[in-house]
Amino acid sequence: MKGIAIVDYDRGNLRSVQKGFERVGCEAVVTRSAREIRDARAVVLPGVGAFADCMANLDRLGLVDPILEAIRCGKPFLGICLGLQLLFSESEEFGLTGGLDVFKGRVAAFPARTLAAQGLKIPHMGWNTIRIVEPSPLFESIPDGSSFYFVHSYYVCPEDRSVASTETEYGVVFVSSIHKENVFATQFHPEKSQRLGLKILENFGRLRW
Repeated sequence: MKGIAIVDYDRGNLRSVQKGFERVGCEAVVTRSAREIRDARAVVLPGVGAFADCMANLDRLGLVDPILEAIRCGKPFLGICLGLQLLFSESEEFGLTGGLDVFKGRVAAFPARTLAAQGLKIPHMGWNTIRIVEPSPLFESIPDGSSFYFVHSYYVCPEDRSVASTETEYGVVFVSSIHKENVFATQFHPEKSQRLGLKILENFGRLRW
């Protein structure tokens, strides 16, 4: 398989991610086949919903090892929304749950009192701006301060802050995308972010390792 494998584990708006890649000329297949994930040129892990449920589904469908293998062998890898959070060690959502542990760190809840004092609601939903803190191929031709679409109640807290590509402010400043070597991930939804979101998908689709 020469295209992009979009991991299907019963979570996430998979078809909209696939359509986004197709719009920028990238072949993408929604799959839960370990073989197709291993044979793909690049891998995408989308996701919405509860962290623990998603980890349980990945485990039940036998997808944890193919995902980690894809990352280890250096394929371009993109996590989207919950797909970003799953890359970390653990989440505090509904008690501590272990993640894929690709990056050390915790997924934390937005501090409700801090946001309420600023008149902000949880979840963080809608358009918000990013601040580019480290250059990344994912943000080629994307201006600093661009807006993307977010829907989330939790955010990642990397132990190694150098993996952060962008930050966003919503009551607190949080890491809104990461990059290390062949691994990229965004808290926002490129597939819902119109022209600039499609540019993110195009940039990822052009990566070669």
